[in-house]
Amino acid sequence: MRSSYKKEDVILLLKDITGQVKPQPTEEREKLIQSGRHYSEMLPIEYVPTPKYMEVYENSLEVFAKINAKAIEQLGDKVIEKKGKDVVLVSLARAGIPIGILLKHYIEKKYNIKTTHYSISIIRGRGIDKNAMNYMLKRHKPSQLLFVDGWIGKGAILRELQKDIAEFEGVSSDIAVVADPAGVTELCGTHEDILIPSSCLNSTVSGLISRTFLRSDIIKKDDFHGAVYYGELKDNDLSYEFINAIEKEFDFSECNKTIGENSTNKKNKKDTENKKSKFKKYQYGLEEVQAIAKEYGIDDINLVKPGIGETTRVLLRRVPWRVLIDEKHKDDLELKHLIRLADEKNVPVVYHHLEHYKACGIIKKLADA
Repeated sequence: MRSSYKKEDVILLLKDITGQVKPQPTEEREKLIQSGRHYSEMLPIEYVPTPKYMEVYENSLEVFAKINAKAIEQLGDKVIEKKGKDVVLVSLARAGIPIGILLKHYIEKKYNIKTTHYSISIIRGRGIDKNAMNYMLKRHKPSQLLFVDGWIGKGAILRELQKDIAEFEGVSSDIAVVADPAGVTELCGTHEDILIPSSCLNSTVSGLISRTFLRSDIIKKDDFHGAVYYGELKDNDLSYEFINAIEKEFDFSECNKTIGENSTNKKNKKDTENKKSKFKKYQYGLEEVQAIAKEYGIDDINLVKPGIGETTRVLLRRVPWRVLIDEKHKDDLELKHLIRLADEKNVPVVYHHLEHYKACGIIKKLADA
């Protein structure tokens, strides 16, 4: 699969379907999705950022690069501790790809080892790309593979992974993420709901590739899942601007401070520690999502998307109904892009008490769409 990433940074186990799928408008897609059509059978028309939105993005990248770098460092150290130096990184396309590249660079520089990084597709409700899995397992031991993603919202993809990986003996369903506010994994850089700036944009920060695609008329039995390469956007490509901004903040000393100390304040550090002690008992993120759904009369929790990254996706790719922002964080810079997008799309912003997340996006129900 083509991309704007360097070949040595990632091997994309995807089928190039450029020119074979016509992107559809957001509202048209949303109605089809909510009437039963699977989202992976369609591609959206990508949001073209306004100059004001790009100004917010660039500012966010500058301000939050160091916080993201610290989270990547802590994640990288945990990865080596858990998997050893022969780890093979398997990022989940497409949000996981820039994170996989950053992890690869950090691990290679700090530990002086060469790391292989693949990217494959996993689709909620359709599962993992089994052809891609078999491709990797012909070349590597099952115990070497480690899945990588950007963040965890309420844990849907992790549950999909756990279900699908059961048939691949010796492969762990562990997933390494930068941020896990849902409390479903210890293999994370932080349990805080931090802004990962790459979540603010689509293909222009993801190697110019689309989200992954799976439809039987185009993706045949022996094919990898598909994706489109947006070569026409090459002049707007910011994929390496994002990677370089984070990477230049890496600190390769042995004693990295905790993310709580670096990102906000002692209170957040204490909150993070409390979450870590809780997360083994239950997925507190899912409980909060269920409570939000109940409060707003939503019977399908798939319409509730918690966390900064997921809220951004709702605004970029779906038809939003409301954006909830935690009242404690209403003036935070890391939420400015959400307010900007909501304003552009005339979506109400509600300041709401949130326990584990800083923001939550709610998709319009079909009857309202």
